[in-house]
Amino acid sequence: MQEIPRVLSIAGTDPTGGAGVQADLKSIGAAGGYGMAVVTALVAQNTQGVREVHAPPQEFFEAQLASVFDDVTVDAVKIGMLGDVVTAETISRWLERQDVPIVVLDPVMVATSGDRLLSEEAEQAVRELTRQATVVTPNLPELAVLVEGETAGTLEEAIEQATRFAAQMNVSVLVKGGHLASGRADNALVQADGSVHTVEVERVETKNTHGTGCSLSSALATRLGAGDSPEKAVEWASEWLRESIEFADELHVGQGNGPVDHFHRMRRLARDNGAAE
Repeated sequence: MQEIPRVLSIAGTDPTGGAGVQADLKSIGAAGGYGMAVVTALVAQNTQGVREVHAPPQEFFEAQLASVFDDVTVDAVKIGMLGDVVTAETISRWLERQDVPIVVLDPVMVATSGDRLLSEEAEQAVRELTRQATVVTPNLPELAVLVEGETAGTLEEAIEQATRFAAQMNVSVLVKGGHLASGRADNALVQADGSVHTVEVERVETKNTHGTGCSLSSALATRLGAGDSPEKAVEWASEWLRESIEFADELHVGQGNGPVDHFHRMRRLARDNGAAE
């Protein structure tokens, strides 16, 4: 594996930097990788919500993909916001032609508010795209859409849903407990063979969690691209994100649900090393 993995984010944008490709690039850098980005949609959003979405023509979207894959060896791909069937089908076609060892799919299908973001046809296209992924990282409502069931109310229920989906699609599923009504925010990696690796995560009380799904999946893709085992990669990404959330309030970005502090861990380690010297 590449010591500094070259990681491509395929996702939408966030002008305020907390989500989308902007968060992906920060997360990739924080996890030790070199980040690249292909934009699926230009999104006018901030910490208070989305205002407008502009999708580039498919010809230009494919030109972006070609500009990367024609020139750079890609060690891992993180896929985020797709938006429509055509974009999902285009990505699927490109992945079939590329030798990318790691693909992490964050299936952006349901907003935190519960609103469905895609048409039924696009949801099915995303569901099929999971067959080409190494790991899928849905939130609990998105996991329910993937299995065509009700949203899980406990981590155990979510693991049961993920186990069925993982076996069906031959993919690993990262179950994220952040939205559960419990005192913890534990994650669980469910693999296609039915094995489950749970990572204990302390819950942080803050409203500033904008872009956590984007950030976690990008960090996970980077650590997998660097050669970490799936279990070790999930542990690293989970703990890194917990620390990023813990110190999010210190950023003072926006009036709504603000972003996490992607680089707090790096600054802390730099301070610690400086003190040791």
